[in-house]
Amino acid sequence: MGARGLSVAYADYVGDDPQRITATLQRAFASGDCVFSFGGIGATPDDHTRQCAARALGLELVLHPQARELILERMQDVAREQGLAYAPDRPDNQHRLNMGVFPKGADIIPNPYNKIAGFSCQGAGQGKVHFVPGFPVMAWPMVEWVLDTQYTPYFRTESWKEQSVVVFGAMEASLTPLMEAIERDHAVKVFSLPSVDHPTYGKHIELGVKGEPSAVLRAYAELLAGLRAAEVQLGPELVR
Repeated sequence: MGARGLSVAYADYVGDDPQRITATLQRAFASGDCVFSFGGIGATPDDHTRQCAARALGLELVLHPQARELILERMQDVAREQGLAYAPDRPDNQHRLNMGVFPKGADIIPNPYNKIAGFSCQGAGQGKVHFVPGFPVMAWPMVEWVLDTQYTPYFRTESWKEQSVVVFGAMEASLTPLMEAIERDHAVKVFSLPSVDHPTYGKHIELGVKGEPSAVLRAYAELLAGLRAAEVQLGPELVR
């Protein structure tokens, strides 16, 4: 996401509790947001996500025809690699087809690692949830495919900069008026990252601005001027 100028707005961590997963997905589908769901789409007893997605949408689960063909291709690939006969009717292979059972109307997300597809669904609230495996080696290229095929209008193509300074001996509350003034007067975001036990700087606040480079240049100069006027102790400056 960072390479495309995007960032995560929020994250939910949900355990293997079907009721909680369903409730979380209901909120996601109603949100109007682009949401990625990682893990739980396999075919073992602890994989609940496909079923919960269907419940959250009020839809039945069906075997997606394209996902089915990709799973059969994967079976053939494995049989060939192992020097075995291709046996799609074998019970374990029939069970593998469950990994292509998605809520009715779902779109598939191709998996370049092993062809076992993920899927996308959109809710009545226009929230779209994209379901991918929990393994990063599979999930990352699948997420990239979704972003590059569906969300290019949201990519931030202009350059981006963060600049900050380490501040000692100040409280966030006392710096808040300065931070608010910077955001009011400049097209940047101000950030404040307090630390109580940093191995190098000890207790401090990293205070900075982020945004388009020319806006950051002006805002950061004003931030430094405000900090010096407040006579706080400044440490190293950081640029990202």
